[in-house]
Amino acid sequence: MRTFARGAATWDVECPRRPSPVAGVTMAGFRVRDLEALRIVPFPAVTLLLEFGAGSPALDGAAGRRWPGSFVAGPGLGVGGAVRARGQNVECVQVRLSPVIARAILGAPPAELDGAVVPLDDLWGREAARIRERLGGVTSWQDRFALTDTLLARRYQAGPPVDPEVAWAWRRIVDSHGLARVEGLAEEVGWSRKRLWSRFRSQLGLPPKRAGKLVRFDHAAHRLVAGEGAARVAADSGYADQSHLCRDVMAFTGATPTTVADEPFLAVDDMAWPSTRPRKKDWTGRRAGL
Repeated sequence: MRTFARGAATWDVECPRRPSPVAGVTMAGFRVRDLEALRIVPFPAVTLLLEFGAGSPALDGAAGRRWPGSFVAGPGLGVGGAVRARGQNVECVQVRLSPVIARAILGAPPAELDGAVVPLDDLWGREAARIRERLGGVTSWQDRFALTDTLLARRYQAGPPVDPEVAWAWRRIVDSHGLARVEGLAEEVGWSRKRLWSRFRSQLGLPPKRAGKLVRFDHAAHRLVAGEGAARVAADSGYADQSHLCRDVMAFTGATPTTVADEPFLAVDDMAWPSTRPRKKDWTGRRAGL
């Protein structure tokens, strides 16, 4: 287990020694003594958080809303900078699910999770409590990852797949870092734009244009974290200019690019999900797990 430190943020991080047998699943283990108001930055994946320790993790949202314990959140959680993670003595496995496989694993329409948070107890009932008990009953992080993989593989095999055209369109959006145009995607799969929008939205949880904006933002935000200048990031990421990038970052996070570049939520990715991050100077390869 390695220790991540960024400013006042410090916590322990563990990674699986081997990839998940389910394509589109990535995970990491976290142990945090005191988590103070960590800004949740929108990410183009479904988040599944499985807590099992004696601590008290919680998400705080707008208007005083709070979601304690294990939860599922759709792509785009934290838009506008309105969501913060808090807790003490937190131990959890955080899983990132590609939207392509999320419906099968969760057993719920992803459209119901569009940027929303759902307590895992509400989604999986008694199975959520059993998972928590089993994760807490083992002492090895690698055993916890294996247990989680077994659970996800079982649910994935029993769940409904998405249309191959929808899965292909999602991969094209990720491969292009969010720059693929909806009209072009529809033409390539032989569907109308309306049909692609409808199927994509119902099966992945967000419409293709918004998916593209989220993937583009995520790509740009991690380049900012890597230390690249905003002007270069804007030019290379398909923004009209630096002001356009600033507006997009502010809309997604409620913060400036300079502030986002120092966010622990993003900076920890190189440690927690090293196999899914491109090298700092290689931003053209496909990101696995999305």
